[in-house]
Amino acid sequence: MEDIINSLSTYGYIILFAYSFGGGMVAIIAAGVLSYAGKMDLTVSIIVAFSANAIGSAFLFYMGRYNKHILMPYIKKHRRKLALSHILMKKYGDKIIFLQKFIYGLKTLVPVTIGLTKYPVVKFHIINTISAGLWACILGVGSYLAGDVLTRIAAYFTANPLFAPFLLLSIIALLWFYLQKATQKKRQ
Repeated sequence: MEDIINSLSTYGYIILFAYSFGGGMVAIIAAGVLSYAGKMDLTVSIIVAFSANAIGSAFLFYMGRYNKHILMPYIKKHRRKLALSHILMKKYGDKIIFLQKFIYGLKTLVPVTIGLTKYPVVKFHIINTISAGLWACILGVGSYLAGDVLTRIAAYFTANPLFAPFLLLSIIALLWFYLQKATQKKRQ
C-alpha cells in the first residue's frame, strides 16, 4: 500500500486512471488518502477515477458484445463465474451493474456477461455511468474522511512488513473460497 501511495504522489492521476480503468479500488482509496495529506486534489481524483472506470466497464461490455469469438478461449475456464454473473444479473437486475464495482472477481466479468446478452446498450451506459460516479465518490470521499485512520494503518504495515502479506493472502484465500463455493456444482 505504501508503494502505491508513493507512486500515486509521484505519477498521480496517470496511475489512478490506468488502475481505475480496470476497476481497481486501491488507487482511488490511495488518492483519497493523498488528498487528505494534501498531495493530490480530491475532486480531480474522483473525476479521473470516475472517467476511467466508466470507460473501462464500457470497454468490457463492448468486448463481450462484439468480440465474443476472441474472448471465448480466455473465459472458458471461468464459465462458472460467468454463469454466476448471469444468475446475479437475473436476480438483481440493473442493481448488479452498481454492486459489481465493489466485488472483487466480478467487476470484470459482469460487464462482459452483460455484453454477451441482449441488454440494451444505452441503458447499460446510463446505469454504468451513474454507478461509476457513485463508486468514485463513495470511495474517494470515504477514504478522504478516513485519511487519518488509513494513514495510521499504512504506518502499522510499514512497521510490521510481515503482517501485510499474511493479511493480503488471507483476503485472497477468502475471496477464492467464496467464488469456488458460489460457482460449485450442486449435488443432487
